Amino acid sequence: MQGNFVYHNPTKLYFGENALICLSEELSHYGPVVQLCYGSGSIKRNGIYDAVVAALQAAGKTIVEDAGVMPNPTVEKLYEGARMARENNVDLILAVGGGSTIDYAKGVSCSAWCDTDPWQTYYIEQQEATCKVIPIGAVLTMVGTGSEMNGGSVITNRKAGLKIGKVFGSYAFPKFTVLNPTFTFTVPQYQMVAGFFDIMSHIMEQYFQGHDDYTTDYLAEGLMRSLIHSSRIAVDNPHDYEARSNIMWTATWALNTLLKCGKGGDWMVHMIGQAIGAHTDATHGMTLAAVSIPYYRFVKQFGLKKFVRFAQAVWDVRPEGKTDEQIANEGLDRLEQWMNDLGLVMHAAELGVTPDNIDAIADSTLIFDSGYHKLTRDEVVNILKESM
Repeated sequence: MQGNFVYHNPTKLYFGENALICLSEELSHYGPVVQLCYGSGSIKRNGIYDAVVAALQAAGKTIVEDAGVMPNPTVEKLYEGARMARENNVDLILAVGGGSTIDYAKGVSCSAWCDTDPWQTYYIEQQEATCKVIPIGAVLTMVGTGSEMNGGSVITNRKAGLKIGKVFGSYAFPKFTVLNPTFTFTVPQYQMVAGFFDIMSHIMEQYFQGHDDYTTDYLAEGLMRSLIHSSRIAVDNPHDYEARSNIMWTATWALNTLLKCGKGGDWMVHMIGQAIGAHTDATHGMTLAAVSIPYYRFVKQFGLKKFVRFAQAVWDVRPEGKTDEQIANEGLDRLEQWMNDLGLVMHAAELGVTPDNIDAIADSTLIFDSGYHKLTRDEVVNILKESM
């Protein structure tokens, strides 16, 4: 392990089929006004909304409804939610949904009392919040983003063609999260497998960086193997509790800041994928899937040693009689086969990317210098073309 780091995660997790019972105890620690954030209304159809509202009413809370959080929350929705929180002097924001809803809630919590434009301050300038931050809690209904135990908040500005994430400090982490695996059972298969790949991508983004013997890389390999195993079961039987509970737990640990300890991360798959999302409004996990194989096949040459380790430790590739490049290629082949088996979108053209908007997507891609190779704009364009 190299470098110096501080690990602190303040989120309290309640896990299991009866986890929602604990919501009442948590609500007792906050004031009377709760802003209830959720999406298009699926939680009303599956009964989760009624259960949450019953708990809020039993706790004597005044509920401020904040519905309609979209899969890629927009800056306009952020402004609306912040205004709602401020005008109602909200004491707690409760996000019920997947990562987009929780991401949005964090943005609202830091924006409600911000005296500058939060889009400019947080997402463009990447400043930390210095104003009052409203505490948030979460009830997770879809796994993938890890937003239930981190400070990440991704917001889309469609007019600017930008989709940008801000990783707030621990002050914006959910104070508590309810993790009931059965709440994920009704997620449509397309969204379910997109979430599975989002988990895998989070781990790979942190894994493919650095050459030291990191303890966190051993943890990452175990998480990836668990995800691969359980995802195959869940695709055949989405109601398999053991598989879905393992995946939910893996998703949380994939991006709760543990795996980055002692190292940084690459994150270029996410940057290219988010740029695609800003221009197409495509499902996040699918944008990552579409660009991952072209990206990793290109960047492999700069971090070959780690790709060889990935092939052997995660995919059980046998090295006998093979060059390092052959081993690494076989690992990526097995990753690609697993992705196909899940039914992921493997081509960006299926998500609305056309030859005419590749340049605009490349222009919207934030380029980091944190992985094995800093991409040029032309290389981003080539990766997008390969993804088609």
